[in-house]
Amino acid sequence: MTSVIDLFVRVAGEDPVIQGLLGGIVIAALNLFGASLVLVWRDPSERALDGALGFAAGVMLAAAFTSLIVPGIEQYSGGNPIPTLVGVALGAIFLDRADGLVPHAHYLLTGNRRADEANPSTSLPLDRDRLAPVVLFILAITLHNMPEGLAVGVGFGSGNVENAIPLMLAIGIQNVPEGLAVSVAAINAGLDRRFYAAVAGVRSGLVEIPLAVLGALAVSAVEPILPYAMGFAAGAMLFVISDEIIPETHIHGYERTATLGLMAGVIVMLYLDVSFG
Repeated sequence: MTSVIDLFVRVAGEDPVIQGLLGGIVIAALNLFGASLVLVWRDPSERALDGALGFAAGVMLAAAFTSLIVPGIEQYSGGNPIPTLVGVALGAIFLDRADGLVPHAHYLLTGNRRADEANPSTSLPLDRDRLAPVVLFILAITLHNMPEGLAVGVGFGSGNVENAIPLMLAIGIQNVPEGLAVSVAAINAGLDRRFYAAVAGVRSGLVEIPLAVLGALAVSAVEPILPYAMGFAAGAMLFVISDEIIPETHIHGYERTATLGLMAGVIVMLYLDVSFG
């Protein structure tokens, strides 16, 4: 995998802030790819969505430990776990408080799904009663993209490209099913497929790219905050996994599929970590 690292460094250079910018672009592009899947995969089943989201949760779960918590303790705190664990707690608290501002709307992912068989090239009539909660759902997902962008930026800001690239790939990979799931929620409310697929990429990019740059800039400028920042990003990601993704995948009767997806995600992330490490 050294060829991938060499290619990335040739494109982005040695500046960790530019590397963070490119990392943010990569994960936002993969979110756009996932959102655009609704253009060809017009009616994904609940089982498929739950399995895909379970896979995303597994990737994020492993990445939080292998690329953020463990390096934060072993490499940037001299073996002292306190700074990184304080960051984990702060990240979880931040997401908990922020999550309280955005009501949950889980049912939008697959609730009352209707196939548009009469005219598959267009969307359903706009359901204004469902539009308000879907906007809240999209806001919630946007909020949850924040720690992902921050994590990528912090990873590159640490100067350890070998750890940052698998983290970037992991978050990018999990952005694919996440982007698809949010597009499905929007379409269930009657939004146009092509319009929302485009908007999803812009929405993700507006959040993840600047936060990736901010994370890289902050930790490269103020190195002592690095273990706290790595812990913060990991804690926020773990909160999203436990509070949002796993509960969402366990309410439709496909818990086993979601669990198998989670295990596959963990395996993929561990493989990436070992391959690049």
